[in-house]
Amino acid sequence: MKNQILEEAKQELVNGHSKKRHAFRYFVLATNENGKPRQRTVVLRKTLADLSLVIYTDKRTQKVKDIQDNAEFSALFYDSKKLLQIRVEGKAELITDKEQIATYWHTVQAESRKDYTTSIAPGTPIKNPDEVGYKAEENYFCPVKLIPNTIEYLRLKRPNHIRVLFTRMDTDWSGEFLVP
Repeated sequence: MKNQILEEAKQELVNGHSKKRHAFRYFVLATNENGKPRQRTVVLRKTLADLSLVIYTDKRTQKVKDIQDNAEFSALFYDSKKLLQIRVEGKAELITDKEQIATYWHTVQAESRKDYTTSIAPGTPIKNPDEVGYKAEENYFCPVKLIPNTIEYLRLKRPNHIRVLFTRMDTDWSGEFLVP
């Protein structure tokens, strides 16, 4: 049964990036900023075969600084229709390989590319949203790989809720049931 549950979790994460309206497309990512949790909603761009998750960001954001200082992350996915929650924890890694960056950059829609070209860094105070300028020849695109160490699955259902904690052991996953 645990293997079926892990396969279901994997499929939900894959569907999160491959199906536009899937509940897991947008999820909450928490990083550590000077010892305090910092959360934000991000977009799931890719689920890799090893269950690593890929998101995109601007390399000038606070989340990049957080990851450089402390790579630990927590990600929370929730589907309110299925009453399914998946929590992923592990280490984040900034993708720096130019070929990989170029490959991911080519998947960004043309109208969305400007989001990574602002002349001032995201989070910088401004007086008016119309003040934001864009650079035509330069971008700050940064793919981030979230490498899971644990995946916790929780499905609320009757007669019994199901909760399983999966832990990575090298390339395999080991699961144990938890009291919901």
